[in-house]
Amino acid sequence: MSTVASPAAQPPVVLYDIDWKTYTRLLRVFERSGRRLRLTYDRGTLEIMSPLWEHEGPAELLGCLIVALAEELNLPCRLGGSVTLRRRKKRRGLEPDNCYWIASVPRVQGKRHLDLRIDPPPDLAVEVDVTSSVMNRIGIYSALGVPEIWRVSTGGIAFHILASGKYQVQSNSLSFPQLVSADLVPFLARWGQDDDATIVRQFREWVKQQLLSRPTPSTPPSP
Repeated sequence: MSTVASPAAQPPVVLYDIDWKTYTRLLRVFERSGRRLRLTYDRGTLEIMSPLWEHEGPAELLGCLIVALAEELNLPCRLGGSVTLRRRKKRRGLEPDNCYWIASVPRVQGKRHLDLRIDPPPDLAVEVDVTSSVMNRIGIYSALGVPEIWRVSTGGIAFHILASGKYQVQSNSLSFPQLVSADLVPFLARWGQDDDATIVRQFREWVKQQLLSRPTPSTPPSP
């Protein structure tokens, strides 16, 4: 998927020996200032990155496709956007490009504040890899217990399913078992060529005509 290439990407700022208190203070400072920066924290190492157009665009389009899937498959879905996912006990935190509660919607229904000490992590997170990160973001997701990651790169899209504390690439989604990763490639490849509304409308038609009639795998991916 050459559409997500980013030759002009700015390198992230990386700070070392940062304690948890400083990390959380920076989160509040950037939130108040309105600056759209992504902070990734892993046991003392802090990476600060500014989102790019060629990063945000595919992430937003994929987010629209996920909502369309949930609607057409009649599944509950709560959108988390790029909410900060963090656990002090794990000394890790990050902001996904997008995240969603699907199977776990009843456990977060009515919640106005997220606390991963008592609330479940999102069922699905989206990662668009267009910049060079020094952080092991997949490892952070694993420590936080996120069951599934859809990872978009120049090579396409892969579904990473958490099993026994490690992610395994599988063809079928955990959240949408009928869906295979290859189904999304033609639609994501059109980002920047067609307007997003047209792509989403055509994706909905594809879901109705093809995905709804596809049998659910007898042994869906295990979380």
